[in-house]
Amino acid sequence: MSVTVKIPTQLRAATGGSAELRADGGTVGEVLDAVFAEHGALRERITQDGELRRFVNVYVAGDDIRFGDGMDTVVSDGAEVTILPAVAGG
Repeated sequence: MSVTVKIPTQLRAATGGSAELRADGGTVGEVLDAVFAEHGALRERITQDGELRRFVNVYVAGDDIRFGDGMDTVVSDGAEVTILPAVAGG
């Protein structure tokens, strides 16, 4: 299944400047693994020990995967996965 992965500005250096990527997979974890296969530097920026970093949020069709099945969240063909690192400051 092919999905669109939205990449925020602060992570685009790890994707060669791409704002959107296409990847195949049936779950968020599979989709991210496909993205990491092409853009390895992105893995260390958003995951640690196979899990999302604390301040990185991932959404499928606008729903935060942490409130669902996490990396096992099912994605359907044509779905949109958005990676969104939290921004802090004051």
